[in-house]
Amino acid sequence: MRPTVKGRIAIFQPQGFLDGNNAPSFLTIDDIKATEALNVDMLLVSLKKVIFFNKNGLDVFVRLLTNIRNKNHITVGLCDYDHAKFQTINAFYGGSLNFSLFRSEKIAELFAPSNKSDSKTVLIYNDDPSQRSAMAIELFDYGHNPIIAQSKKEFDEKKQNSDLYYAIIEDTYLGLFGQKIATRVTGNAVIYTISNFLDAEVTNTFNIAYHLNSLNVGFRLFIFDAYKVVSMNVHALNFFTKLASSAAEYNATICFVGLTFEKTPESFKHDMEDVGILFFDQMDDILKNKKLLQDLGGSASSSKQTRSINKPLINELPNFIEATVSTISMMTNATAVKNSVNIQHLEVTMAHNKYASSIGFYGDVDGIIILIFPKKIAQKTCALLIGEATEDEEAILDSLAEFVNIIGGRAKTLLAEKKLRVDITLPRTYHNVDQLMDMAQNKKGVQVNLDFEGSQFTFFLTR
Repeated sequence: MRPTVKGRIAIFQPQGFLDGNNAPSFLTIDDIKATEALNVDMLLVSLKKVIFFNKNGLDVFVRLLTNIRNKNHITVGLCDYDHAKFQTINAFYGGSLNFSLFRSEKIAELFAPSNKSDSKTVLIYNDDPSQRSAMAIELFDYGHNPIIAQSKKEFDEKKQNSDLYYAIIEDTYLGLFGQKIATRVTGNAVIYTISNFLDAEVTNTFNIAYHLNSLNVGFRLFIFDAYKVVSMNVHALNFFTKLASSAAEYNATICFVGLTFEKTPESFKHDMEDVGILFFDQMDDILKNKKLLQDLGGSASSSKQTRSINKPLINELPNFIEATVSTISMMTNATAVKNSVNIQHLEVTMAHNKYASSIGFYGDVDGIIILIFPKKIAQKTCALLIGEATEDEEAILDSLAEFVNIIGGRAKTLLAEKKLRVDITLPRTYHNVDQLMDMAQNKKGVQVNLDFEGSQFTFFLTR
């Protein structure tokens, strides 16, 4: 099979049935090697004319595509499928999905570096925040104007006006960018969803590293959405009581919402309450009560544990600076001027006119990026992300979190190019700098003071 080449995108287009028996006849190593001479940026397999496929059939393509990606450092993946096929592919590969998926060739072209053209406005939605961020930063890089829908409801509303967008990006996935974290953040509360019968297996399915890094980055309220939990045994009870005890040193709160005790011993509730776990009937009992939400989250106070910034982290400082500066410059058209770089405790001037955010990362290197935004920059990036200007502080902070997610995703990409793998937490935002200072007061790190068109911006890298 020979590919169709459009610009610097090569597309293979098999037809009919695609299974483990006939897939090798559609695509061979020789076919893949022949594409190397084409000097393409992207190599895709179109499913447009595929009637049926199974995992064995796709595996043939995936193995060959992965080999060429590792050798030539180009984007590889599948394209031209409907929602049902997208769901099927995700079910096949789950958390091991490491190639890209583009719902259409038109969408794929937007992510091809060589296909830069006039700026196009596109609407983006993905359940995974890190995927939304990865897509946005790529499209900004290529000169386009991505509008990010931060919820499915918002996405459904905005896509009704389809004539406003060159493309509507859904059922799309950028390989090696996303992470599968069963969590979401609302009002700076981290919400985990749990279901069915809880036993010792919860220790394997719960991402403890992510949780600890969320604590380290400043989150103080963790809610377990337990509406679909049938029951739990003593092993799950021990896990949650230990989780609550370890959170106490951070002054963090753990809540359960919707958990019934029809099939769970009532004594379990008393044991969990004894270690500080709170119970609520409805999620809105917390999320719609702003005062309670703030009280439960407490102040973002620093933990008793302090970790010094280390040489491996300092070595990667240029990547983190590049991710931050390039992202802000792309989105604001402002040029950054570096004023100073020092190893110190965090210091912020004119704090009253700024917002703050922090995002954690962990893996081959670990640490925290703290960013102090002038409100003018925050408002400008918010307008770009949601497509309109607003004075609503909650909307600005929500957009600021999405923006910091973009920076985190960009840093993750730059580290991946150096063969360093990291995962990132969701960002924590702060209405004022004082809240952040409570969390960061004992942390020493590298502070870089930047100037964006007269606005003072602070970057702080720590652990």
